[in-house]
Amino acid sequence: MKNETSVQYFYILPFSGETSSKPFITAFFFLIYVVGVLINSSIITVICLEVQLHKPMYLFICNLSIVDIVFTSVTIPKLLHMLLSGDHIVSSAQCYTQFYFFLDVSAVEDFILFIMSYDRYVAICNPLHYHRIMSQKNCTLITIGIWAVGFLNSFIIITSVLYFSTCHSNVIHQFFCDVKSLTKISCTTTKMFFLLTSIEILIFAGIPIVCTFLSYVRILAIIFKMKSKESQKKAFSTCSSHIIVITIYYGAVLIEYLIPPYSLVLDSVFNILYTTIVPMINPIIYSLQNSNVQAAWLRLFKGSSRSRK
Repeated sequence: MKNETSVQYFYILPFSGETSSKPFITAFFFLIYVVGVLINSSIITVICLEVQLHKPMYLFICNLSIVDIVFTSVTIPKLLHMLLSGDHIVSSAQCYTQFYFFLDVSAVEDFILFIMSYDRYVAICNPLHYHRIMSQKNCTLITIGIWAVGFLNSFIIITSVLYFSTCHSNVIHQFFCDVKSLTKISCTTTKMFFLLTSIEILIFAGIPIVCTFLSYVRILAIIFKMKSKESQKKAFSTCSSHIIVITIYYGAVLIEYLIPPYSLVLDSVFNILYTTIVPMINPIIYSLQNSNVQAAWLRLFKGSSRSRK
C-alpha cells in the first residue's frame, strides 16, 4: 500500500544541487532578470508615450513585454533567494502560487503570439478591412479576453493540482514549481487532471501553433506574389521579428514538454531557455527589427537628454 501524504512544503533542488558554481549561476540569473526587466520596461514606456505607436501591433508587443516581466518575476527572484540563502524549502502555498501565475502568463503569451500573427495576416492579406477588424475597441476586448482566459485556465488547473499527494518524495528537481515536476512526485494524478492538461495543450498550444502556421503560409503566398521588391521587403520586415520569436519560444516549449528528457540537465536547459532567456530577448528582437520602435526609442532618449540639460 502506498504511503500517501499531504504536501506541506517542497524542497527545490535546482541544477542537481551543485554548489561550486553557485556564484556564477547567481550572477547569470541576476543579469538575465535585470536586463530583461529593464528592456521590457523601456519597450512598455516607449509604446505608452509615443502616440505614433498606439496601434494594434504595438499594443500586443506592449502586452508581450508585460507578460515577459511577469514570466521572469515569477521564477527568478525566488531562485536567487534560494541560491543566496541556501534555503531551498518552499511552502505548498508559495509553490502553488508560483505555478498559478506561471500557467497564467504562459497561456497569455501563447495567445498573444497567435493574435500578433493574425494581426500581420489581416494587415497583409486583407489590408482594406484592417482598421475595421483590428479596431481599438476590438483589440482592447481581445486583450482583456486573453488575460481573463489565462486566469481562468490557471484556476482550473491549480484546483486539480491541489488534490495531489506525494508517495515517496517532495523534492522538486527543477528551479521552480512546474507541472512536470509536480506530477513526477505525485501518486494521485487523476484522469481528470490529464484530461484538463490535454485540453489545455490543445487550446493554448496546438490550435495557436496550427493557426499561426497557416497564417504565415498565406502571408508568404501573398508576399511572393508582390511585384515590387520594396513591397516584399517591407512586408518581410514586419513579420520577421515575430517569426523569430515564435520559432524560439514554441521550439523550446515543444522540446521541453513533448520530448521525454534524457537527463535533468537537459530538462533544466530548455526550461531556462523559454522561461528566462526568451522573455529577455523578445524585446531585443522586436526593437532591432522594427524601425518605428527604434525611432521612438531614439526620440524618447533625446527628449530625456535635453530635459536634463
